[in-house]
Amino acid sequence: MNLRRLAAQTLTAVIHNGQSLTSALDHHVAGLANPKDKALVQAIVYGVIRHYFELNDQLAQLVSKPLKSKEGDIECLILAGIYQLQYMRIKPHAAVAETVAATKHKPWAKALVNAVLRQYQRDSESMASLSEKTTQQHLNHPEWIRKRIQQQWPEQASHLLAANNLAAPMTLRVNRLQASREAYSQQLLSLGFTHQECQFSPFGISLNQAVNVDELPGFRDGWVSVQDEAAQLAADLLDCQPSDRVLDLCAAPGGKTAAILESQTQLQVLLAVDIDDKRLQRVQENLHRLHLKAQTLAADATQIQAWGSSLKFERILLDAPCSALGVIRRHPDIKLLRRADDIQALQTLQSQILDAAWSMLAIGGVLLYATCSILKEENEQQIASFLARHPDAEEVTIEADWGEQRPHGRQILTGQQQMDGFYYAKLRKAG
Repeated sequence: MNLRRLAAQTLTAVIHNGQSLTSALDHHVAGLANPKDKALVQAIVYGVIRHYFELNDQLAQLVSKPLKSKEGDIECLILAGIYQLQYMRIKPHAAVAETVAATKHKPWAKALVNAVLRQYQRDSESMASLSEKTTQQHLNHPEWIRKRIQQQWPEQASHLLAANNLAAPMTLRVNRLQASREAYSQQLLSLGFTHQECQFSPFGISLNQAVNVDELPGFRDGWVSVQDEAAQLAADLLDCQPSDRVLDLCAAPGGKTAAILESQTQLQVLLAVDIDDKRLQRVQENLHRLHLKAQTLAADATQIQAWGSSLKFERILLDAPCSALGVIRRHPDIKLLRRADDIQALQTLQSQILDAAWSMLAIGGVLLYATCSILKEENEQQIASFLARHPDAEEVTIEADWGEQRPHGRQILTGQQQMDGFYYAKLRKAG
């Protein structure tokens, strides 16, 4: 199978069919046995989507008329070719030859792809100097995201927009039940994996270069998980005590579920709930790999009367559905798939789940609200509204050196202290 064709098929699934990048990539590289082949396809696909607005502008300059919608795969193939020529350390003749070879399923496109990429090789410098890029093309963000960020974070906007277009570091969470961070760090060094210990998570390690998880010592035996440092903070913020009953809402894929179990081995119960049964299977797989156990339930967190109205928990983690604008660097397809009118619907859903979760919290218990968003309406404003609705709720101030204190909760902005964009608020139920 031609790897450029696989990349184009994956891009078509995302750009033209609205499929998530993660699921599209998993599907299209499933048959590749060589990790280097998978890595190449992934590098092309992620790169094209990160630079989509810029690359699409260049494509428009190179063709006399836009390609038809049914020719989306050829359009994506050309975008992949331009990206290789502009950003990858692939010899230009090889990039062009392999990209042209990917048109075998559509012979008519061979001459077009060859001509467009050859023209780009000749004219790329003059095209760049003549192009009057829009802000959208220059920053590689849709206008609505750019405006939201600049309105809400005017002083940090340029940094945030730049950070979104960079690849995120590969960060690990050492399973404290299996090994110490120091011992695991030594194993990594012995295998030649350079890295730094995370500043705020005592179990975090950030690799200097991403690797396939199967290359990590002890990964299949549960020694370590892949998780950004910002997400690693949740377990210690929740501060579970022995014999606590813990509820993890919107739990999939289970990274925080596992971290909670690693942090406290004497819980009375941990119930991981997610509305998506298939995603809940990921939770079970991760727990099995890490030699951990929890109860799991596929259920709607807004409809607790159907499954949990009589249950009470001392600790609740609500990792709320959100816009995910804090993790664009990990999921660049958010820039293409998320829409401005999604935000209001997400706010409503967050509010509904918060109210439902609160009814399940025992008096004196703690609810930790988390999102991977940087939008205030999903974070500090959501908590302000919740506190106004619930007089029995009191906010617990999060004292920390990471992120920044907000009127309610604590916000990490994308790239700040090398972490993903993340928000936490801690609420206690008064007697």
